[in-house]
Amino acid sequence: MRESSLIDRRTAVVAGLAAGAAACVRHVDPIPPPNSLTRLVARSGRRFGSAVAWGAPDADRGSFANPDYARILERECALLVPENELKWQWTRPGPATFDFRQMDAIVDYAQYRHFELRGHTLFWLPQKWYPKWLVSHDFGPRPAAAAEAMLRQHVQTVCRRYGAKIYSYDVVNEAVEPETGQIRDTVVTKALGKDATLDVMFHAARTGAPHAELVYNDYMSWERNSVDETHMRGVLKLLEGFRKRGTPVDTFGIQSHIRLLKPLTVAEIVSESEGPWRRFVDEVVSMGYKLIITEFDVNDRMGPADIVTRDRMVADYARAYLDVMLSYPQLRDILAWGMVDRYSWLNGFDPRADKQMKRGTPYDADFRPKALREAIASAFASATVPASA
Repeated sequence: MRESSLIDRRTAVVAGLAAGAAACVRHVDPIPPPNSLTRLVARSGRRFGSAVAWGAPDADRGSFANPDYARILERECALLVPENELKWQWTRPGPATFDFRQMDAIVDYAQYRHFELRGHTLFWLPQKWYPKWLVSHDFGPRPAAAAEAMLRQHVQTVCRRYGAKIYSYDVVNEAVEPETGQIRDTVVTKALGKDATLDVMFHAARTGAPHAELVYNDYMSWERNSVDETHMRGVLKLLEGFRKRGTPVDTFGIQSHIRLLKPLTVAEIVSESEGPWRRFVDEVVSMGYKLIITEFDVNDRMGPADIVTRDRMVADYARAYLDVMLSYPQLRDILAWGMVDRYSWLNGFDPRADKQMKRGTPYDADFRPKALREAIASAFASATVPASA
């Protein structure tokens, strides 16, 4: 089926979703209060935002249709990014079909509430996250040409649909294998070539969305271990390659899923992490890249069971990390990967031994602000206004 026919057929459905979203959203003063995170960070010329999900008001997701969640987004954030709804598993049910219903609803909500919107992601490289049809796809007798055509079509379709409504794209997500530092082997990279796959995506995005910030996004962490060090070396090599080949990458996206995963004090973890991390970020910006924190949260798996103590550790650790990152004038946008613990992806990933809910977002499961929210606010309030990077 032709993409245009599929889109036309779903127009009525999308309109219904948008109307439903508007009905669920509370009409509030569009100007956030002075102590909101977005107002505090704006004093240093930066912006704050969050991931958001599509879903019904009572869905177990961080959905804009949930009035309590929407209230937090509208008070604290200037930017939104879809958590999953622009990934291939959601938008590309088959090689010749597209489904934008959930993404359209998020875009309509963002437009209605005057949020700026990021696009995550045009291509998530690890094969385990591909839709099933792509894993088994036969690219035919000319695999390189067929793979390139498929990637270009995908970028063109997304960019044409959303135009200037999306100001920034994670064009490629997680291309580097952490254990080896090499670009991942997948059915697509085997058909087209590793460097060529990434370059095609960025050149297609520059053509399709010439207004947009083009981001390479990855998840290496500032904590010290051998895998992280290999991962970072691989990312630096990748970024160097982009510059040598003239690949149009504007910004390096640092996911920032920071981790309390060692039986150490916050001061001890920061002490062993800050120096090597600064050297890594210094190398990135020396190549001319801007910076964005794309997916901030704190994994507190090794934190103590006592909630007050654990929340204090999470807050202090986050404050130390944000102080480091906010010292870079190249950093402009900071986005949390969700605002409420109840809906955090961390609860289904690497769970705590005591089965307690992780507490790595600014608000707890009952939508109450935590010490982490105040640490973020303090870091933003203390950040200096960066000179032009």
